[in-house]
Amino acid sequence: MVEERLKFIPLLFAGDINVYSVARAFHEMYGISSYVYGKYQSGPCADAAIMHYSANPKIDEQDTFLSVVKRFASQHSKETVLVLGCGDSYVQLISQNRDNMPENIVAPYIDIEMMNDLIHKEKFYAMCERMDVDYPDTFVYRRDMGEVTELPFDGPFIIKPSNGIEYWRFPFPTQKKVYKEDTLQALNRVLGDIYGAGYSDSVIIQNFIPGDDTFMRVLTCYSDQTGTVKLMCLGHVLLEEHTPHGIGNHAVIVTERNEALEEQFRKLLDGMGYVGFSNFDIKYDQRDGKYKVFEINTRQGRSNYYVTGAGANIAQYVVEDRIYNHPIDFRSVEEESLWMVIPKGVAFRYIRPAEYREKMKELISAGKMINPLYYTPDSGLMRRLHLFKSQMGHYWKYRKYM
Repeated sequence: MVEERLKFIPLLFAGDINVYSVARAFHEMYGISSYVYGKYQSGPCADAAIMHYSANPKIDEQDTFLSVVKRFASQHSKETVLVLGCGDSYVQLISQNRDNMPENIVAPYIDIEMMNDLIHKEKFYAMCERMDVDYPDTFVYRRDMGEVTELPFDGPFIIKPSNGIEYWRFPFPTQKKVYKEDTLQALNRVLGDIYGAGYSDSVIIQNFIPGDDTFMRVLTCYSDQTGTVKLMCLGHVLLEEHTPHGIGNHAVIVTERNEALEEQFRKLLDGMGYVGFSNFDIKYDQRDGKYKVFEINTRQGRSNYYVTGAGANIAQYVVEDRIYNHPIDFRSVEEESLWMVIPKGVAFRYIRPAEYREKMKELISAGKMINPLYYTPDSGLMRRLHLFKSQMGHYWKYRKYM
């Protein structure tokens, strides 16, 4: 079994918590260090001992990316190279280049046509409509529509680009991941900023679903190479980040079960023959008692370690399926676990409902709390200093933005 495990190498792309969490999953499960490429020598991967990290500012560009993958595959020609993207641009690059990759590369992703349809929010919502999956009341805005004078629903309004990858290619001073505005005047000002920067695709305008961060859910799935869901893990989000670029990123999650909700998304994925990891952002609408999906990520999410921390190591699923070709039994994770990437002091200060603070205390006392960034085999001095500075920064960020 040891010899079999040495036949593959994880090759990961990105430089954030997502990629560190995936690398940690591989290290925990197989005792191997992943090779990781990101844009900069910073963030969670800086001075990490469980990976071989290389920085390249152009790694998310087509020619550089493909050159790196081909060179790495050639250097490890006697081993299978498992390529995983931990950000949207990398996942898209892997998918569109699958047919140009060397034979020893395994790229567990859907084809680029399906991927482009799913990550484009306008097209994704059209698919949800056909599959009876609930999503927020939505208006699709296009640049040639001019000023918005009325909408089929009242504010507050949520504003976000249909095409996130294109959107971030055109930075501007007031740029945010998602906007929330109360009036049409403010909404039109945001549209002017977005299109004025050079973005040209459609923009999604939605009716804001009331409720704080605790109304959010995250669902992570893995579908095997036959297009059948084999893993589902639902997380109850208790707190998100609130910085302009980080808004919507999860900060605290408790795993939970909701069989009816999970079955809805299982049918959606199986129905389209989806393969690989998928991740959904969902919010409970107390007005009609429905769970409504915001988007799909065609990869494991930034908070993916909440799945591994609950006992379902995500590295094991993709390796058993795509490296060893072993059959996998379906599993819906039931174990309760607390995941957080901020200090406990911040979490307890900004999570308001007392019932959730009590649940957190219970799980911490039971030893069922995990911060993926703190890993005993990866606790060198420089890394600990980086983490301390980063963690303390959350106190300032939450004071400023909440």
